[in-house]
Amino acid sequence: MIRMINALLTQAARDEASDIHIEPFETHSVVRYRVDGTLRDVVSPRKALHGALVSRIKIMAQLDIAEKRLPQDGRIALRVAGRPIDIRVSTVPTGHGERVVMRLLDKQAGRLHLETLGMDAQVLAKLDHLIRQPHGIVLVTGPTGSGKTTSLYAALARLDASTSNILTVEDPVEYDLPG
Repeated sequence: MIRMINALLTQAARDEASDIHIEPFETHSVVRYRVDGTLRDVVSPRKALHGALVSRIKIMAQLDIAEKRLPQDGRIALRVAGRPIDIRVSTVPTGHGERVVMRLLDKQAGRLHLETLGMDAQVLAKLDHLIRQPHGIVLVTGPTGSGKTTSLYAALARLDASTSNILTVEDPVEYDLPG
């Protein structure tokens, strides 16, 4: 089971998946990766393996393996393919067993610069002007995996945290920044 989970995580990182979904059905389970906003089937483990797969992930995320009737949230920090990855884990009970969603957060992505994100020069200049205002709010919207968090953390990294009091409102916090 450990090898299977390691293989799933390694392949997800290689495929640049933002999420791994493990979903139980009546006769089988399905593991899917979200890549570029689209879920795609990866493997369909036998139904008999589903409980062990979920239990191992719950152990890694320091969740209660005995609690199967309530949703749970946890985190896993590890290195996948040589890169530090933070994984947010959520479990939800369903009629056929627990569904697991793992959000893969590449810690290096939180260190990107605004110039490397591919923004139009005018948009970049406007954003740079906005984030340097003495007060205000910046809202970024978009679908899962579209780069909202990466963009905002790149904007925060551009500011001097030692001379400002910056507050983010997020749940959960995805990346730790100095300052």
